[in-house]
Amino acid sequence: MPAFEQAVWLSKNSGAQLLIANAFPEYGPPEIGYAPASGYDQWRQDVQAAAERKLRPLVDQARREGLDARSLVLAGSPAEAILEAAAREDADLIVLGTHGRRGAERFFLGSVASRVVAASECPVITVRAPQDGPADGKRPP
Repeated sequence: MPAFEQAVWLSKNSGAQLLIANAFPEYGPPEIGYAPASGYDQWRQDVQAAAERKLRPLVDQARREGLDARSLVLAGSPAEAILEAAAREDADLIVLGTHGRRGAERFFLGSVASRVVAASECPVITVRAPQDGPADGKRPP
């Protein structure tokens, strides 16, 4: 995970605390819908538990490297949740991975990274995820 590696490197070299976040979209229980609110509550608990399980090894790795690290599980619009957490935690920098989507896929799915970059009150570093493709890293023409 290039963004995590970049954040660890920056934290090591600055002595900063490392907050490792996972943001998931939160959908409220339907007012008129197909699932009871209790089903929504269970879904939210399951998603939050999965996010915590995903973050645990990253926090453990950062701590093994001598960093002051902790996790944040954020619910809501991912971009808004990240921005709110950065403000609440008085973050000096946001390091954010990107998927590198282009064209119609980006248009329809949007870009959390572009929203965070546009609205953040602190600097943001984006780190592009590796793309599936040729071993030499070059895209075909």
